Amino acid sequence: MTIRVLHVASELYPLLKTGGLADVTAALPAALIEQGADARVLLPGFTSVAAGLADLRPVARLSRTFGAPEASLELGRLPGSGVPVYMIRADALYSRPGNPYLDAEQVPYGDNAQRFALLGWAAAQLAQHADPDWAPRIVHAHDWHAGLAAAYLHAAARERGHAGPHSTPPSAGPLSAALADSRFDSRFDSLRTRTVFTIHNLAYQGIFPAQQFDMLGLPADFFDMHGVEFYGQLSFLKAGLYFADKITTVSPTYAREIQTVAQGCGLEALLKGRAHDLVGILNGVDYAIWNPAHDDAIAAYYSAARMSGKLRCKTALQARLKLAQRHDAPVFGVVSRLTEQKGLDLLLGALPEIVARGGQLVVLGTGDASLEQGFTRAAHQHPDAVAVELGFDETLAHAIVAGADVMVVPSRFEPCGLTQLYALAYGALPLVHRVGGLADTVVDTSLENLADGLATGFVFERFEPDALVAAIRRAFALHARSRDWRQTRARGMQQDFGWAASAQRYMALYRELA
Repeated sequence: MTIRVLHVASELYPLLKTGGLADVTAALPAALIEQGADARVLLPGFTSVAAGLADLRPVARLSRTFGAPEASLELGRLPGSGVPVYMIRADALYSRPGNPYLDAEQVPYGDNAQRFALLGWAAAQLAQHADPDWAPRIVHAHDWHAGLAAAYLHAAARERGHAGPHSTPPSAGPLSAALADSRFDSRFDSLRTRTVFTIHNLAYQGIFPAQQFDMLGLPADFFDMHGVEFYGQLSFLKAGLYFADKITTVSPTYAREIQTVAQGCGLEALLKGRAHDLVGILNGVDYAIWNPAHDDAIAAYYSAARMSGKLRCKTALQARLKLAQRHDAPVFGVVSRLTEQKGLDLLLGALPEIVARGGQLVVLGTGDASLEQGFTRAAHQHPDAVAVELGFDETLAHAIVAGADVMVVPSRFEPCGLTQLYALAYGALPLVHRVGGLADTVVDTSLENLADGLATGFVFERFEPDALVAAIRRAFALHARSRDWRQTRARGMQQDFGWAASAQRYMALYRELA
């Protein structure tokens, strides 16, 4: 039996990207299709989404619009991969310039609850045959934006009387006693659309005032600690965590970490209680996009067997950013949101160590004003050694990973991280904090690991300035030993973090549910 799965998300590369979520939602459905699944995606009709999808055609008018004059579903396909994509056409909610979540003052839109409630509700409608030609067996929702999908499906199933064995009793409604009792009958439960909710970052929770709950159209008893209520407010993320059949997150280590007070963001008790439904599946890399052997965004092609292009990429990066043309200076790269979560306050404090030892630092990103100012000030003080580009440029991101010797990812916490995986593929040794997916994907260049042929990067344990500085010093020391450096770099480039293995694990999860 071919499993039909609908991925519900707010971003999809290359149509719209503010972070790694877009890379995942582009690559995973395509990988699932290769595994034999019938996978589709549902997105809000943001301006760039509506402009970028091919062959859009109307599918259904939506009866609930959450404040928009009208809303409808359209079906198109993603250029390149051909993955089918449903789009919610509701221009009053989605057709806005700039950031999909924030206004021109970088403040969240006041109607974000309505905008993303419609996303969850539309997913539930597709599961109930809004498209007469296709309905999913699995609804796979990503992050808080899609968190209500599981809640709406649970409410619909409860009304029909087969919400599953962990459901609450059905509310009063037009149900016969026999149908109400059938929620415990496996024949009825087998009809229910199953739900998977993936946490890409637990820190972003979609919190809204309690007064907005009535607008959602969910049963009144869903606003409860055993539901969508979170410390007196409404949490879209908690809706996904509570009502989904299975919860996944994007690395095995992060799955363990979020069950602790330190990284549970107030949801650790819920997650620990659902530990038997929680699994960590590592994100993958789309090597069709991230491969130096055929990446048109970089100055020269190269591979683990033919590395000469790597030096040309480094020289081109130094020239583009007006750094000193020194092939012997290790270039440390950063492509990241400039936030404390990403540990870049720690890196800013360690920057003098890089400069003093003759290294160079390249930073691409945007975020906290204090960090933007700090890195910009350092670039003015050391124009030959430090370059900063504020904003995001996908082509420059590729150029930095290709031209860097070391990619720095010193995150306080990191659900998975993709930058270190791109870095490995491009022969830029990752320098990371041992946390989340970083711990799962980078092997430290300790003497033992070097001797055993296991090392792929530099890992520091404690999130403290001296620990990061020590890792930076070890990077300089290894760079000075060119043979060890080349061997470690080649080993990193030979790692396979493609989507095939992760897609197989998701397929096994879907089959278990279906």
